[in-house]
Formats: sequence, C-alpha cells, structure tokens
Amino acid sequence: MNYDFDQAIARRDKSSLKWDAVKRTAEHQEIIPMWVADMDFTSPPEVIAALKERVEHGVFGYSFRSDSYLESIVSWLNNRHRWTVAEEWIAHSPDVIAALSLIMSTFTEAGDKIVVQSPVYNFARMVEAQGREVVYNPLKFHNGRYEMDYEDLEAKIDSHVKMLILCSPHNPVGRVWEREELVRLGNICRKHHILVVADEIHCDLVYDGHLHIPYASLSEAFANHSFTCISPSKTFNLLSFHASSVIIPNPALREKFNQELNARGISSPNTLGLVALESAYRYGEEWLNQLLHYLQGNARFLVRYAEEHLPEIRVIESEGTYLVWLDCRALHLSVKELDELFADKAEVVLSSGAQFGLEGEGFMRMNIACPRAVLEQALERIADAVRSLRTIEGK
Repeated sequence: MNYDFDQAIARRDKSSLKWDAVKRTAEHQEIIPMWVADMDFTSPPEVIAALKERVEHGVFGYSFRSDSYLESIVSWLNNRHRWTVAEEWIAHSPDVIAALSLIMSTFTEAGDKIVVQSPVYNFARMVEAQGREVVYNPLKFHNGRYEMDYEDLEAKIDSHVKMLILCSPHNPVGRVWEREELVRLGNICRKHHILVVADEIHCDLVYDGHLHIPYASLSEAFANHSFTCISPSKTFNLLSFHASSVIIPNPALREKFNQELNARGISSPNTLGLVALESAYRYGEEWLNQLLHYLQGNARFLVRYAEEHLPEIRVIESEGTYLVWLDCRALHLSVKELDELFADKAEVVLSSGAQFGLEGEGFMRMNIACPRAVLEQALERIADAVRSLRTIEGK
C-alpha cells in the first residue's frame, strides 16, 4: 500500500513537546516547530491497529519481554543491518537516554573521563551530571563533510579515559560512518581499553548510497567492549512508548548492567511499548522504505531551495537521520541573534547549533520530518527573514 506523508496532522493541544512547549504569543500563534527530533507523521497503520487491539483487551497488568518480542528485534537487526544478534544479548531500557546514563554510572567512576565527538547531541551534559569529566574530540569539517579526528583522540587519551560515546548515525551532522572509519576508531579504543557506547537510535534512517554498520558487528573483539543502544522510537515515531534495547554481547558487562537496571526499579517494560516495538519491527519495513524516499525528497527540496533563495545558508549533506545541519556562519550573527532570526522573525523554531557544543556555534539543526508543504512554508519564512536582514545591512 502507499502511505501518505503529505497529510498534515494537527498536533497542537495534544501535550506535544514539539508543538505545545514552544512559546507562543498573540503575535506568534503560527510558529512552525522544526526542533526536537520527532516526526509529524502518523506511525505505521499496522502498529496503530496492533495497539488498538491490545487496548481493547482492557487488562494492563505486568508484562515481560516474550520470546516473540525478542525474536522480532533479532530478525530486524539481521534483515535490515545484516547483524546476527543472540536473544540473550538484548537488555531492556525505558529509552536510549536512560540506557546511556545507566551505562555511564555503572561502568565508570567519579573523576573518570568520557569522550564525546562534538558537535553532538548533548552527551556532555549527561557526562557532567554523573560527575565524570568530558573529553571533547571534535569532528573535523573538511570539504563540506565531517570526519573523525583520530590524531586528536589519541593525543587526549590517558589512563583516566574509560569510555567513548559513538553517535552513529551522527546527530546533528548527519554522517553515516563508513566501515574503515569505525574500524580505525575501534582499534584505538581497544588499544587503550576504552568501552564504546554506540548510540544507534537513528540506525534505520539511512539514505540511498549509504549503509549503517553496527559498531559491534565489525568483530567479536569490538562487540565485547561495547554497548549498542537501539529503539524503534525515531524510526516509527514511537517516542512516548519507552521501548528500547541495549545489545551487550559481553556476558559480564550484561550481567552487571541488568543488576543495576533491576536495582533501580526500571527493568519492567511498558505493555503498549512491547506491542509497538514488535509490530513495528514485524510489519513496518515497507512503511519505512516509503518514509525514507519521502525524507530524501525533502532533503533535496531543502538543498535546491537554499541554493536558489538562501545563499547565506549552506546545507550540509545529510547521509542519514531526518535532521539537517545548516551552516549559517555567513550571516555573521551571534548565537542569540541567530536564534532570534529564526524564531522571532521567521517564526520557525530550529535547534540552536550551540547546544551541540562550541563547534556548533553559527549552525542550526532543522528537523525535516514533516509534510513537504510545511517545509516549503518554513523555508519561505526563513528566506523572508534573511531578505529583511539583507535590507537592514544594505545588501
């Protein structure tokens, strides 16, 4: 069947973080939110049908992860990513953020150092909240593409560096790391006995010409010093169901993780989350294929529009995710001025690049997982705001 991603879904007044948490005034009632990473599309109808059936049952007692549930994860990873995973490797987590926090607190100690590769999702704040020290290993921006800086990483490693957080695919710069890049990173981490925590929540959202390679799939040695955090939440717009998994091939690491999970009382899965995950992985592949085609169309539309109407804004080519990194440095605005240009003048709320680290200043992150008509309207507003800026500056 064909799925309609052009359909506009009214999301206001539904307790939507994306739509209802945006500050609106009498003058700014029609703000377009393109910031937080959730999609303005309904989830696959097969998932909605499965949820309806489970709700109609009417009894919502304690649940557990059934063999069928675990097998759906194994099958998805094998079919979609050519990664063979044993069911016993799969640990539960309410969400990926909870998993990252638990891994940090369980496998490092106060004063230990954890590497993050900025500009990146706000792992640094999580590291600092755990009383650990952040080691920044900034990505290199070379010929319009971000790359890992291995020399910088090796130079910063000392005996206190215990962990590295790998964002793969990368949020916000949209890189889908290639095999050679991951192997080189893994060899460095193995050499220095550094645990790798792979945040692969966007792993299913990869565009034509690119291939997501799970870090732990590269070798048994890499798998044994890694944690892989996955979820159908971004892929199928199921963020509120809190059904995530942590793949931990190393039995000693897995046992310790599960002990901490139980000790904190967060090991019980959400009943509807179980249904959402399993139905998505079993029946959602065609929906996902069509979604990716639509998102790639949005990405191409954005690039063409910016080239024609917004020469001051450079769109960094996205290889995966529905998040696009915009280089706005040619506008010569401060972080505050850039935020005001988009939110107040254009009435389009993006994520400030500064929240992803110092290397993000002068950039903005745009969520393009919306109907194309909404994307076009947002771009027209941004173009008008930039045009007014040109007028003020006498350009």
